[in-house]
Amino acid sequence: MQDQLFFEGLRALAEAAFPKHCACCGREFATADDFILQTQSMRQNVSGLKQSFDDNNVAIVEVYRNCLCGSTLMDFFSDRRDTSEASLQRRQLFERLLPPLMEKGMERGAAREYLLHVVRGQLP
Repeated sequence: MQDQLFFEGLRALAEAAFPKHCACCGREFATADDFILQTQSMRQNVSGLKQSFDDNNVAIVEVYRNCLCGSTLMDFFSDRRDTSEASLQRRQLFERLLPPLMEKGMERGAAREYLLHVVRGQLP
C-alpha cells in the first residue's frame, strides 16, 4: 500500500471529528484510517499532502483525497516529527547518506527504505 507510507508520520488532529461523510455520495469514514484507506490519490504519483500552519502557527498537513464517487475530500493532520536539534541533525545525516547509496545503483525509494531499516535497528 504505497499511500500508507505517506501517512506513517502523521496522526489525526481530531479523531473526535469523525465520522466524516462525503457530501456527494454520503459515504462514511469512521476514522482517519478509514478516510485514507477508502479514498484514492487525486492523481498518480501525487501524494495529496500540503503543509500548512494552524492558528497557533503549528505545522499541519492538509490531505486531499478523492472519494470513490470522484468528489475531492480534505482533512487535517498534525506532524509527529521531532523538531529537536538532535533530530534535525539526524535528518541532515539521513539526507547526506542517500546520494552515496543512489550512486551505488539504489533507487531513491529503496535507499530511503534501507536507511530507515538501519535507523530502526532492522538492517535488511
